[in-house]
Amino acid sequence: MLKIDNIHVFYGAIHAIKGITLEVNQGEIVTLIGANGAGKTTILRTISGLEHAKEGTINFLGNDIGNAAAQNVVKMGISHVPEGRRVFTNMSVTENLELGAYLSKDKQANSASMKKVFEYFPRLHERRHQVAGTLSGGEQQMLAMGRALMSKPKLMMLDEPSMGLAPILVRQIFSIVEEIHKEGTTILLIEQNANMALSIADRGYVLETGKIVMQGPAKEILQSEDVKNAYLGGAARS
Repeated sequence: MLKIDNIHVFYGAIHAIKGITLEVNQGEIVTLIGANGAGKTTILRTISGLEHAKEGTINFLGNDIGNAAAQNVVKMGISHVPEGRRVFTNMSVTENLELGAYLSKDKQANSASMKKVFEYFPRLHERRHQVAGTLSGGEQQMLAMGRALMSKPKLMMLDEPSMGLAPILVRQIFSIVEEIHKEGTTILLIEQNANMALSIADRGYVLETGKIVMQGPAKEILQSEDVKNAYLGGAARS
């Protein structure tokens, strides 16, 4: 579904991504784990068209999207839930969701998408007229995910969905991610809670300073002593 081959991404003179190759197959949950600054967010931004690779290729469903504009990446079927939620705080929940479908002119389909989002997130339905800036952190994360689902993506990318949330909300968010996946959406997940991410993923990649240092079935990565020491112990942060 998604194939990234030998991409290099720079921020000025900083070589942020150093020849990364990875793939996400249709129907999978794939997770990227690594320390802060490893390059995880940059990978998602490059897939989304918010950054562009200096070298290498990005292929989605047979199309080269390496130089595609962000709105065209969304049209092709990729949605991105950014780190920090980035909801429109002065707009209502419903208005935020409607923006997630701004490329679609099919009102009936958009209405059906919103109904589906409210099934995933009943709390958003309860607060549909509320200004997004007054929502709790967990509710804002639900809204960011719901907004991404409005475009009916084939591939949904999530950047740190559990960041700053209480454990009970983390479990709820991950349960919804699994439900979205079971209903047919492929997932590419960046997550600070490496244990939780690897427990629901099919495969994983471990990043260090812009390079992949380990990859394989998520269960195998969970059993790696190096990964346990670096990410699954007291310092398990991504």
